[in-house]
Amino acid sequence: QVQLVESGGGLVQAGGSLRLSCAASIRFFSVKNMAWYRQAPGKQRDLVAVISSGFRTKYTDSAKGRFTISRDNARKTVYLQMNSLKPADTAVYYCNVGTYDSTSDTYTPYDYWGQGTQVTVSS
Repeated sequence: QVQLVESGGGLVQAGGSLRLSCAASIRFFSVKNMAWYRQAPGKQRDLVAVISSGFRTKYTDSAKGRFTISRDNARKTVYLQMNSLKPADTAVYYCNVGTYDSTSDTYTPYDYWGQGTQVTVSS
């Protein structure tokens, strides 16, 4: 059974920072590949960042240079540090567990999702 609980969202002004957390109830967490997604109103859910079991990271263009994904295997927690936030970052943020092919640099999500955490960036 997989349970993902996101937290840390909120309302922040443009240019501000937030740190999201995802507490994962997953067996053998340390060998799992984890990711953050986000979904803005009326839009599809998009990948933001990935961290592999080997701590390799991948970011989408919108996140590069501003967001940092990390993990604490002892706490079974994944983090997303978000800096220089923009109104376009406003969305519900979800964490996910999935597969990661380092050769093709491709992440494929499993269908396990938490309730998400709302991030709202005001201009």
